[in-house]
Amino acid sequence: MKGIILAGGKGTRLYPLTKVTNKHLLPVGKEPMIFHPIKQLVSAGISQILIVTSTDHMGELVKVLGSGKEFGCEFTFKVQEEAKGIAHALSLAENFAGDDNIVVFLGDNVFEYSIAPYVKNFEKQQSGARILLKKVNDPERFGIAAMDEKHILEIEEKPHSPKTDFAVVGVYMYNYMVFDIIRTLKPSDRGEYEITSVNNVYIKNQQLKYDIVRGRWVDSGTFESYFEANELLYQLNNEIKT
Repeated sequence: MKGIILAGGKGTRLYPLTKVTNKHLLPVGKEPMIFHPIKQLVSAGISQILIVTSTDHMGELVKVLGSGKEFGCEFTFKVQEEAKGIAHALSLAENFAGDDNIVVFLGDNVFEYSIAPYVKNFEKQQSGARILLKKVNDPERFGIAAMDEKHILEIEEKPHSPKTDFAVVGVYMYNYMVFDIIRTLKPSDRGEYEITSVNNVYIKNQQLKYDIVRGRWVDSGTFESYFEANELLYQLNNEIKT
């Protein structure tokens, strides 16, 4: 199992803070934001981690993170030269992943508890993909899962009339087939290759499983949620509950 942290994007919703540095290097609690996904992946037993970021911020990230020795892991870095969406950023990880299963972590997501149990569930699954869901108050902001008692039926990206209030959070687990799926995608109306499109292919193939996230989860991409993420990780002293 290998880990991939997506730490690109322009962070426009956090401007002018992101005029100074990459969003994922902003402080959350007592540490840079990107320390959290690294600790999460390591807590799940993942020691080989690829970090994907933009050309503008690669030097800053390498300077802050180093080789990974400090965290008990090994880093590889990859540049996403154009912001073409999450699935496009993930496509850059194909050589790094090889034939291994991968855990993809969006670098601005913060969790109260370790993701280790969900990764173990994915290992038992043996094939396909697994995503994490969390009940939210503002489902219009997220990819939302329509589901029955056992299966996800469809994922809608930022729907005007959400069918549920279960959001797809920023951790995705895939087998090696994900890269073949990405090659079949076409850009969305936003001109991006959407991770929701990837997940819907797995749904069509009846290969997408899910877990409900325990504890608090924050997508720290807005000022309101960034404040909430700071509060959460400060309370936890930037540690992760097990």
